[in-house]
Amino acid sequence: MTTAIENVRVFDGSAVGEPRRVVFGDRLFGQDTGAADEVVDAAGGVLLPGLVDAHVHVVRGRADLEDLARRGVTTGLDMGAWPREFVDEMRTQKGVARISSATVPAVGAGGHHARMPGFPVEGVVTTPDEARAFVGRRVADGADYVKIVTEAAPPEGMDQATVNALVEAAHDHGLLVVAHAVTTGAFRVAAAAGVDVSTHAPLDAVLDEDTIARMREIGMVSVPTLTMMEGTAKLFGGNSFRYEHARDSVTALRDAGIRVLAGTDANSAPGAPFSPEHGESLHHELALLVAAGLTPLEALAGATSLPAQVFGLDDRGVIAEGKHADLVLVDGDPTVDVAATRNVEGVWIAGERVRL
Repeated sequence: MTTAIENVRVFDGSAVGEPRRVVFGDRLFGQDTGAADEVVDAAGGVLLPGLVDAHVHVVRGRADLEDLARRGVTTGLDMGAWPREFVDEMRTQKGVARISSATVPAVGAGGHHARMPGFPVEGVVTTPDEARAFVGRRVADGADYVKIVTEAAPPEGMDQATVNALVEAAHDHGLLVVAHAVTTGAFRVAAAAGVDVSTHAPLDAVLDEDTIARMREIGMVSVPTLTMMEGTAKLFGGNSFRYEHARDSVTALRDAGIRVLAGTDANSAPGAPFSPEHGESLHHELALLVAAGLTPLEALAGATSLPAQVFGLDDRGVIAEGKHADLVLVDGDPTVDVAATRNVEGVWIAGERVRL
C-alpha cells in the first residue's frame, strides 16, 4: 500500500516548509513524484513525525496502544510492565502505537511502588548483589532499558551503593538507566549514580545548582512528566508538594542546556496517585513544557527527534527517506502554537492509516 499526501507542509525538525507531496509505503520514499494507491489532500496542513511519549505504562493492553495512536502518539516508552509474556505481546501489536519497555522496575523495600497491588517481588532490590542479579533478569527479559525508583534514603528507597550497582550493571550490558525521582533528594541519588535519564520533576523544591551541574556533567536527560506532577501536586499539595517547584525546575534544566523530553506517565494502574490519559495527555504535556520556558520547537523536538536519539530509535523521529512512515497530520502550525498538535487530521503507523 502506497500513500501520497499532497499540499502538505512538512516539519523538518527546525521549521515548517512550503506545501509539497510526500509519498510512502511502510517507510518514507526519497522521491515524491511516484504513483500512489491512496491520495490524501492535506489542504495546507502540517505533517509531523509520529509523536513519542517518553513515559507511559501499558496496563490495559492493546486498548492503551489504540488510545495513544488515535491522538498521534505512534511510539510509547513503557516504564514498567509485566509479566514478560504480556510485554512481548504488546511489542508485536499491529496498527497501534509501538512500545519499548523496561519490563519490571527496581524499587526499594519501603517505598510506595513496592506496596502497589500486584507489584512483582523480584522488583524489590536491597543490596548491590541483588542489583546485579536484577539487571541480569531484565537482560534475559529483553528489556530495552532499566528503570529504577530512587528515593532520598532508605528505608523507602535503595541506598546509594545499590543504586550505583544497578547503574553500573546496566551500563555493562549496554542499557540506559531511567530513574524515577520526585524529590530533590531522589534526584541527588540518581545524579550521583550516573543515571542516563531522570523521569518526573521534584515537587518538594526547585532543583539546586549543584544537582543541575552534576546532571549536565554526566549528560543526564530529563523527562519531567509535568502532567503527572501537576495532577499529583493537586492531590498531595497539603504536604508542601507544589507544582511550581516542578515547573521551575524544568525552566532551570532547559536554561542549563539539559535535554528535555516529553513524557506523561500515562497509566491506568491500580494504586497510581494520578492517571494521565494515554495519548491526549501528551498534548497537555507539550503545552506545560512551553509554559515552563521551552519554545514550541524545543517541545516538538522533545516529542519526536530527541527521544528517538536518546533511546536509539534510529528508524523514527524525523521525516526522512528510509524512516518508518510514522506520521501525524495536523491542522495548524505547532511551531507557532504548540496547541495545534491537538488538531489531529490523520495518523499513519508504518504506512498504515489509523482509524481515528
